[in-house]
Amino acid sequence: MELSMPESGQKTTQGHITETAATSGATAPAVTAARRTGLLVTLVLGGLTALPPLSMDMYLPALPEVTGALHAPAATVQLTLTACLTGMALGQLVVGPMSDKWGRRRPLLIGMIVYVLATAVCALAPTAELLIGFRLLQGLAGAAGIVIARAVVRDLYDGVEMARFFSTLMLISGVAPIVAPLIGGQILRLTDWRGVFHVLTVIGILLTLVVHRFLHETLPPERRHEGGVGQALRTMKGLLADRVFAGYTLTGGLAFAALFAYISASPYVIQEIYGASPQTFSLLFGVNSVGLVVVGQINGKLLVGRVSLDKALGWGLGVIVLAGLALTLMTTGVFGETGLVPVAAGLFVLMSAMGLTLPNTNAQALMRTPHAAGSASALLGTTSFLIGAVASPLVGIAGEHTAVPMAVVQVSCAVLATVCFLALCRPWQRTRGAAGTKGAAA
Repeated sequence: MELSMPESGQKTTQGHITETAATSGATAPAVTAARRTGLLVTLVLGGLTALPPLSMDMYLPALPEVTGALHAPAATVQLTLTACLTGMALGQLVVGPMSDKWGRRRPLLIGMIVYVLATAVCALAPTAELLIGFRLLQGLAGAAGIVIARAVVRDLYDGVEMARFFSTLMLISGVAPIVAPLIGGQILRLTDWRGVFHVLTVIGILLTLVVHRFLHETLPPERRHEGGVGQALRTMKGLLADRVFAGYTLTGGLAFAALFAYISASPYVIQEIYGASPQTFSLLFGVNSVGLVVVGQINGKLLVGRVSLDKALGWGLGVIVLAGLALTLMTTGVFGETGLVPVAAGLFVLMSAMGLTLPNTNAQALMRTPHAAGSASALLGTTSFLIGAVASPLVGIAGEHTAVPMAVVQVSCAVLATVCFLALCRPWQRTRGAAGTKGAAA
């Protein structure tokens, strides 16, 4: 099954609003509002995509305190993170199709309200079991922000402008994992672990009010899907049957898994194996995150529109493969005893190259699915979370005193992502087809 898709470099009506949206009378108010409040919409969507990492990472410094306060084993408290991550993965599969049927605003507002209530209950949870249950609900509801933000971008933007917008979102959402643990640590200086959830509740309330006031509906009634669960499943089946969409989805998911492997293993690799202090680890983590954000901005501001999205994506994958290979050689001792600096440099290059990979896979996949942006966004997000969840435990398969599994997982995911990109997306075919079309038109 092949779905029609605009070419990567195609210019769209009104500069960045999709032609379908621009010509639809029912969409005109949303389009006008989006043009008038472009920066505000960017900040709102950035806040929605940043909320899940804030929910995960702001809580990390409180884990030891939660263990003592609730008199629960560390393994049980770790399940509060697993539950939230699982909820974020599965929630997207529910909310995405809902937004294709009912529009973007209603499912998003319902999700935000449930998120606020679940977070407030987490702050009051008397037992670890109750905390795990409501962290699961928090993740399910918080998934609405991730999946609908991508769908809104697809409703409003197309072609290279969509890729630029995803790079801008990366600037906002990329800062969240950097500042979240710092905010959490400062909160713990003033109050206990429950204060983290109090702050998240306030953030959720404010974001809900901003969404209600400023984010207009972007999916007109005539473009919505009818039907229930069966129709949603058929839509997703049709999306996965599209070879190119499936290729971009797997490419992005496997690249994201290499990122997950870094997040899971780097605290042990940097501190336990190479002897860095927690402060040094925090500094390196922040520097690597900044590298990802900066390259994402280079992609959006300089590369998009000048080179094809597939070419930029290919460059990113190539750099990740080379960085993963270098890390594998260093950690296995091929170059002899390797210190922290070369390993940190390899991790920085690998992380930075994600700024070319992640926004372009999202843009290319969603350009093929204007008819089902919510379901497509759900599949993109859930695939990334699930593949990342599978890859993360593998980095510790040989224990905490070797970095080899981390490097092997990263290079393996990068190679598999490249294979999926070349075998399923086949970018040279579409480039050749676009050239032939232009020649015929001339």
